[in-house]
Parts: sequence; structure tokens; C-alpha cells
Amino acid sequence: MIKVSDLNMTFGDFHALKDLSINVKTGSIYGLVGTNGAGKTTLIKLLTGVLRPQSGEILFDGEKVFENPDVKRRLAYIPDDLSYFAPFSLEEAVKYYRSVYKVFDEKRFVDMIEQFRLNPKKKMHNFSKGMQKQAAFALAMCIQPSYMVLDEPIDGLDPIIRKVIYKYMIDDMASRQMSVVISSHNLREMEGICDSIGVLDRGELKIERDLDELKQDVHKVQVAFGDNSEAASASRYAGLDVIHRESRGSVDLLIIKGNRDKVRNVIAASEPLIFDMLPLSLEEIFIYELGGDDYDVKDILL
Repeated sequence: MIKVSDLNMTFGDFHALKDLSINVKTGSIYGLVGTNGAGKTTLIKLLTGVLRPQSGEILFDGEKVFENPDVKRRLAYIPDDLSYFAPFSLEEAVKYYRSVYKVFDEKRFVDMIEQFRLNPKKKMHNFSKGMQKQAAFALAMCIQPSYMVLDEPIDGLDPIIRKVIYKYMIDDMASRQMSVVISSHNLREMEGICDSIGVLDRGELKIERDLDELKQDVHKVQVAFGDNSEAASASRYAGLDVIHRESRGSVDLLIIKGNRDKVRNVIAASEPLIFDMLPLSLEEIFIYELGGDDYDVKDILL
């Protein structure tokens, strides 16, 4: 488990993180979402032990990460910028990894670079960005980490390679209870892979929820009645937590928080002409949970 408690970081007058706490369960994938300037990069530098917290605490299964080689040997980090790989061939990078990490799975490495069709003798500055990401994943997965921290991991990868990489990650989560933190702007992609999500905004945590729990609590409803007056609508939706409503002709589109059966029963009691409960994307859930039409929440979710 990765436990972050009451982190604060300031750079001059800029307060990058404010009393931030997150919890990453053992054997799970935690998605970190936020606009540019939300504090994701600062948090990643703290999680990987590059920065020391000014206040607060970060524990990896009870151990601090800053200046702790034992924890860092069990931690794999793949940044968005892979320029540090540029001067080396994959063969040279493997030698370095063997010298730093206690474990390096040679067979898995050979299997992965064959699957990715990477030339181990080729300098990585001659690889495309997508190929560099594949090389970074091959190296990281072969140290058999207990924890992975990934910054924009799918950028530059085609859909087939993404599935292959996610399969390796999920296999390691199942077999070794590996914990993963993914920072990304691509919420649609994260919806398919993450167990839980944390939304950062201006250095503060706005939401931290399990995805299954989140989807059970927010509902998208399309409904139409013969009488669509405001007075009639108010009585039909009485007792429901309607967080967004818009009318498209005679049809109301509603976002409602609460128990699904209660939502269905309350609306059905007014005998609507049309009544559908529609699939709600994770993107929509966060837009409406975080305030909907006011503010720039939509920028978080791209």
C-alpha cells in the first residue's frame, strides 16, 4: 500500500500541494487526474523520492521513500520524457539495470523486446517515442517491481501495444500484488484500467473514489412527460438529488446522485412517456460531481 498523508509543498509563493492525502491499495491501479498546474508532477517527484516533503509523509508499505535505496529498488518509474535513455542502446541499459536492481528477469526481457520488435543494439535516440516507451516498459517490468509510477504511459503507443503492456501489469498485480499509480489526461483510457481515481485541482484532492462505487452513485436519466412545466417537474423529481438538468424540447436530461432503485421508483411513479437510464461515462461523472457548468472542471478531463 502507498499512503500519502497531509503533504504540503511550496515553491516561492506557489503552493503546489495543500494538505494532500491519497491511498493506493496493494495490488491496484490508481489513476491520478488533473489540469496542468494541479500538482501531479510535484506529487510524482515526491512519490519517486526525487523531492523531500516539506511537511506530511509518504509511506510504501510503512517505509519512507526519500533517500531509501531499499524502497527505490522495488519502485519502477516511467516518466513522460524519456530523454535520459537517449545515449544508450537497450543492451547498455540492461547492464545498468542489472547493476542497480537486485532482480532482473532476463527471459521476460527477451520475450518483451521480441514482442515489441525492438533492436537491443540500436541507440534509443533512434527509436520513435512509442518505441522508447516500449523499451522503458520492458526494462521496468523486468525488475519485478512492487510499485510502479507512470506519467502519461500510453502517449505514443498504438492500441495493440497498450493492451500488451496492460496485460503485463495486470498479470503482475495478480501474481505479486504490484501497486500502480498512473498520471494521465486520458480519462477514457484510465476508465478501462484503473480501480480507483483521484482528482487533483490547484494542489488539493477534490475526489478519491473506487470506480465501481462512483458509478453506482451517479445516474444519467432521459425522461419525458405530457406536461413539462416547471411546477410539474419539481414535484416529479422531489426527494432526488438532481445535480444537473437540461431540457431538449419535451425531453429532460438529468444527472442524479443516489440509489439507483430509488431514482427509478420516484420517476416511474409519475408515469413518464419516455424513461431511460443511460450509461454514464467517467468523464461525465467527474464533470458533474465537481461542479458541472461553472468553473473549468472540463479542462481536467479533456
